Amino acid sequence: MNDEEILKREVTGLVLCGGLGRRLGGVDKGLHPVAGRPMAMLVLDRLAPQVGELTISANRNRDIYGAWGYPVVADESDSFDGPLAGVLSALGACRSPWLVTVPCDAPNLPHDLVERLLDAADAADTPTACAFDGRRLQPTFCAYRRDIADSLRGYLAAGERKIDRFLEDVGLARADFRGRENAFLNLNTPGDVAAYEADSRDSP
Repeated sequence: MNDEEILKREVTGLVLCGGLGRRLGGVDKGLHPVAGRPMAMLVLDRLAPQVGELTISANRNRDIYGAWGYPVVADESDSFDGPLAGVLSALGACRSPWLVTVPCDAPNLPHDLVERLLDAADAADTPTACAFDGRRLQPTFCAYRRDIADSLRGYLAAGERKIDRFLEDVGLARADFRGRENAFLNLNTPGDVAAYEADSRDSP
């Protein structure tokens, strides 16, 4: 077994599809069509080669996501408490030492995302690592060690929701993706989707 195969066995990938999609008119963003396919499928295809297993976090249309062949986890409550609620549910179902999260609206996510997040966590000896694009943190592109689930549960039970604050509290490493800001492009609005589709058509 080579190093890449060992790395994959240590990681479950989680695609976050549990939001309300407000800037897309309240639609289920992961199912919104982009270049003829559901947005989340583009992200799954990009993440799949980097991990041993994949899971989807979804609070709506779970039957549709489930038909794609991956496990689907929902938040423990129905109040749409943000990405960390999806992370907590996924950590409870995770069988690998690490969980790496990505949002469902980021079809350009780096091909080396998982490797670099885990390298950063290992170098800093931290239980989380987050992508840094040179200007700001990208907290939904994050690696979580499975054993922080209890800390996260306590954080959410206290009414906290901010990802950045939780990561700093438990110990955060920054994986440097300076100069690769386009890899973290989010398709938040109809205009974002149209621009991405136009760029895709123009690319060789």
